[in-house]
Amino acid sequence: MPTSIFRAALQSVLGIFYAGSAWADIVTRLPTDEPVVALTFDACETKTPAFLDTKISDYLVKEKIPFTLFVTGRFARHNVAALTALSRLDFVEIENHSLNHDNHMERLSDEAIRHEVEDNDALLAGITGGHSRYFRFPAGNSSPRAIMDVEGMGYKVVHWSFASGDPIRDLKPDELTRWVVSKTKPGGILVFHINGHGWATGEALPGIVSQLRKRGYRFTRLDAALP
Repeated sequence: MPTSIFRAALQSVLGIFYAGSAWADIVTRLPTDEPVVALTFDACETKTPAFLDTKISDYLVKEKIPFTLFVTGRFARHNVAALTALSRLDFVEIENHSLNHDNHMERLSDEAIRHEVEDNDALLAGITGGHSRYFRFPAGNSSPRAIMDVEGMGYKVVHWSFASGDPIRDLKPDELTRWVVSKTKPGGILVFHINGHGWATGEALPGIVSQLRKRGYRFTRLDAALP
């Protein structure tokens, strides 16, 4: 896929925008210049049930690669057993991606934002036995007010260093691999989908990991790298 088409498709699929004054409050990289990156995966669901992409999770677990899942409540309800098993592994971290995956949480009232965050935390805690520390806005859409609401609940907002584009249906695994490897820098926070909508991710991920390791990179959970 030509670069210009890829970028246009990426913007269209993700629909991401950031309020300029809010950007500084969103964590988009790890505070290090060492060759360390965080693999993060959105486990989200809206109206249609979604399930854990085991091609991705089985590979990560087999290789014992540290990674972080950002999970919505709807997804959690359909994947209780899988999330329970993953939460028992010391290299897996499960964090908060909202209850219902409203793509425009910045339009919600303060009370509704609190509901999305706190109710999902309670749901996840019932599955994993621990409370979440980080929050990722659905689709990356936020506002200064929404960020203040989330931070007021004790969370850090963590997004990503660049969009991988893995929700693009016709993106080929080798294209995804080249894009991610070329864009990755020390301290990067990488984002993919583990809900069946990272169409090329399961096939591309081993190559991404292998190439990054050859460049000297190692992987970390977010909570092991963020203050």
